[in-house]
Amino acid sequence: MPKIVNHEERRGEVVAAARRIILRDGIEAATTRAIAKEAGYSNGVLTHYFADKDEILLSALEASHRRIADRLREKLSGRTGLAALRELLLDNVPLDGERAGETGLEVGFWGRCLTSPALLEVQRREAAELRYVVTSLLRSAAEAGEIRTDEDPEDVAERLLALVDGLSVHRLLYPANVTAERLERLLLREIDRLRGG
Repeated sequence: MPKIVNHEERRGEVVAAARRIILRDGIEAATTRAIAKEAGYSNGVLTHYFADKDEILLSALEASHRRIADRLREKLSGRTGLAALRELLLDNVPLDGERAGETGLEVGFWGRCLTSPALLEVQRREAAELRYVVTSLLRSAAEAGEIRTDEDPEDVAERLLALVDGLSVHRLLYPANVTAERLERLLLREIDRLRGG
């Protein structure tokens, strides 16, 4: 009797293996051979589930984004306005090992996105979703009187997201200079400025 193979489970194992390699060794180390070995399969098995390496990497990026979105849904439950914005921004910076790994994975994909239209499309789509949520939270905070600014909420959102990206990269590259405490303090100070504080 032939063995019944759960294709979705096997795809998930390959994606998880790719994610582990990227987190541990960087995106360049995520070759199809290395991914197959990490997953415990032959190189040929990967071709049954994915068209090419970029499809595996794309799936790993989307899986990482889903994990972050699930965590954020839980953290933001019951929060609105400035409280929700604060949680969202703090969750998007590398303040602990898990988020440092996620940030490293994300940054690793940035360079590859510039040469892969499929990866770039996913990156832009998901960044647009994050930008929309930040802008919406800013608007609700303004309507609730929690913040005072004449700036366009989209401009404020762009500035906050650029600050998140910049501080995150600096935290990964220069951890002695941008400690977790300093990063959090700088980000919260920017949020306080929106209050007029």
